[in-house]
Amino acid sequence: MHIIPVILSGGNGTRLWPLSRELSPKQFLPLLDSNETLLQSTLTRLDGLNITHPLVICNSEHRFIVAEQLREIAKSAKIILEPMGKNTAPAIAIAALLAMQHNQDAILLVLPADHSIANKPRFHEAIKKAADFAEQDFLATFGITVDRPETGYGYIKAGESLGEGAAYKVEHFIEKPNLETAKQFLEAGDHYWNSGMFMFKASQYLTELEKFAPDILTISKQAVCETVKDDDFIRLDKEVFAKCRADSIDYAVMERTTKSVVIPLDADWSDVGSWSSLWEVKHQDGNGNVLHGDVITHEVTNSYLHSEDRMLVAVGLEECIVVETADAVLVANKNKAQDVKEIVNHLKHHTRDEAINHKRVVRPWGSYETLVEGTIYKVKRIIVNPGASLSLQLHHHRSEHWIVVKGVAEVTCGERVFTLQHDQSTYIPAETKHRLYNPGTIALELIEVQTGEYLGEDDIVRFQDIYGRVG
Repeated sequence: MHIIPVILSGGNGTRLWPLSRELSPKQFLPLLDSNETLLQSTLTRLDGLNITHPLVICNSEHRFIVAEQLREIAKSAKIILEPMGKNTAPAIAIAALLAMQHNQDAILLVLPADHSIANKPRFHEAIKKAADFAEQDFLATFGITVDRPETGYGYIKAGESLGEGAAYKVEHFIEKPNLETAKQFLEAGDHYWNSGMFMFKASQYLTELEKFAPDILTISKQAVCETVKDDDFIRLDKEVFAKCRADSIDYAVMERTTKSVVIPLDADWSDVGSWSSLWEVKHQDGNGNVLHGDVITHEVTNSYLHSEDRMLVAVGLEECIVVETADAVLVANKNKAQDVKEIVNHLKHHTRDEAINHKRVVRPWGSYETLVEGTIYKVKRIIVNPGASLSLQLHHHRSEHWIVVKGVAEVTCGERVFTLQHDQSTYIPAETKHRLYNPGTIALELIEVQTGEYLGEDDIVRFQDIYGRVG
């Protein structure tokens, strides 16, 4: 049996703002009680199964974050880059087509990159059951055992049993219900939460997609034919993929096929979809609080308090969410945690950068953080990883002063190439080609002072770039 994990890593995680941002969403954050990110945990919990190297599907903007996080846990994968999000039906079609290029009988195990599953043995057991049904040309989904009347999840109604509770025919899928309906589902005992995890033959999924959404399949085939392979990256053609309509696998296939089955799963699962669900899965103290960072409390109960950059003090709170980062503070009632997405929509509508980036912005070569900003000046702290290099570039509207505070810098400025040590500096005039490279074995840290009439990040012309960003 040839099982290929397909990891869907294209979400934005807006309900976990301000930690989750568009360019650094929740799947790339270590939100659980370990040092692993959600993406890394999704991959490592598959250890022990007989599987092949996974396919990871992500936004092209996240490609270097994905590659670095895979490297950190020593996992090999092909990374499929979507030029824009089109929901899960096209993404899985792309994965199925690529998988069948190597094995016509490949079975796909489709997993979102941002879930928590605490009971690994039960999860593995459910996967093995699902694989048996996939071999019989069923399209299996994993239904989470319902233990409370939850209104934040979709539901699956189980129909005919297919052997001692191992699986059930899917009677139908149900959108997120109101509280009264959710209570009825809990009492009925034949409903499961829709986990968004699936298992099926790649060929069978494509057969069903051709029946119910042939337009998606046609464009997916065209996009695969026009892919460009760059090391571990598989780049979909932007013009072709843009023509594909967005649709979920639930709407496009699972709700319409007669071959869908649900595998019950009771493995301490959570989609970590909001601050309240994160509070539920993390360790709570004797007062029912989850505390992270430099937090001091007095008479606080059943709350989630998270500090990133400074002391956080809370007094007399109950059922609250408080999250502090370098550039934003969230204060919310825990029962309104789902509504954080409305704040993100507001920020995007007003083009606020806090919806997109953190103050510390990750780049393939390292990171930068804006320390001070005025109308004609900006001060940044730049960190360049050992052996990493920025592109050969120039700026039309700004000049830059670089001061090395740690490590060694190799600087290209015009025709000159020279080395800077700790406490040395240089000046880069506007309209001058330049490059920064770290030849050392420790991180290079420097302070950059920009001056000019325009200081936007789009004032950059790249001539050479080892990360494929030229043009």
